[in-house]
Amino acid sequence: MDKIPLTHASLGERELAAVAEVFASGWPAGQGPSGKALEAGLKERYGAGGAVAVSNCGAALHLALLALGVTPGDEVIVADYTFPAPAHAVRYLDAVPVFADVRADTGTVDPQAVAALVTPRTVGIIAVDTVGMPADYTELQAIADRHQLFLIEDAACAVGATYQGRPAGALAEIACLSFHGRKGASSGEGGALIATDPDIAAAARRRASFGIGSIFDQGQVIGLPIPEFLEIGYNYKLSDIAAAIMQVQLERLEEFIAHRSAVAARYGELLADEELLTVPHVPADRTHAWQSYMVTLAPGVDRAAVATDLRAANIGSFHGTWASHVQPAFESKQVCPVSADLFQRNLGIPMHAELTMSQTERVADVLRKAVRAHATPRT
Repeated sequence: MDKIPLTHASLGERELAAVAEVFASGWPAGQGPSGKALEAGLKERYGAGGAVAVSNCGAALHLALLALGVTPGDEVIVADYTFPAPAHAVRYLDAVPVFADVRADTGTVDPQAVAALVTPRTVGIIAVDTVGMPADYTELQAIADRHQLFLIEDAACAVGATYQGRPAGALAEIACLSFHGRKGASSGEGGALIATDPDIAAAARRRASFGIGSIFDQGQVIGLPIPEFLEIGYNYKLSDIAAAIMQVQLERLEEFIAHRSAVAARYGELLADEELLTVPHVPADRTHAWQSYMVTLAPGVDRAAVATDLRAANIGSFHGTWASHVQPAFESKQVCPVSADLFQRNLGIPMHAELTMSQTERVADVLRKAVRAHATPRT
């Protein structure tokens, strides 16, 4: 019985050839020729004022909050049902993450919940494109404009998705991307900050290199320029090796998204009539990047037992994502009932661009049998 992994990065000969070119160039470190080319490509793709390649999406979120002037004690409303990187980034600045509940049908942040959380201390909102599904940016931007707040798009999972015809990554004044191995386009690790304001991008690029900017650029200047450290910066650079891989991956993105979408459609066909689970809902005004495929199990289905059966059949699975407000690190006393419920009932099944349709069908068959075997009988 072949193993069907939860995720698998689509890396091949073209990516290897791009890495070989970087090796030959003699500059594998960050902010060199490949990094600059990637940033130029991202800027064009998103019609942005600037793009900054960084080590991961968490770094991009931190740099975004720094650029927007978040200070200790400020409140930033963050989507609750997500990998809690946004809340971590807020805490890096000794600000306060305020967790907003999510829509039950999409898992994306609920604009009504956001609106109810605005206080005089609120300075901004971080929306999340949950596992590849863009949030409700028309409503969220209206809230931000009404209260003079910033809006950040955490598009970590959503490269390749769209909202009202616009690409995820171009739906707010700053967007943060991830190039982690699970994403639709990946360099193993990495990320980017996309900004409409070129000054914000420039500030983020400088801070990503200890506050002194590109050493590669300085090495091209005749003479001996000695940079000064005028501010505290961070080592958030993306290596040129990863940047070269990412350029190839972005060229292949449509291929990857088409395959993931076909897998999602097949799962939907195979599982649509199963009463013990609900398949993902995609509103008509957006498309999904399908970083993950999560089903919502009916109350009374033993999720752990279902996952055990899947893994016994060599099929990967995972719990979904996190209800951030219940994580001990944040010591939150908030209640987000929808997020908490999804945290208990969602189950991720294999989703990647290497899945065959026969594997997809086997996953659905084993999953259907498992949920029926581990459902509490109705009385």
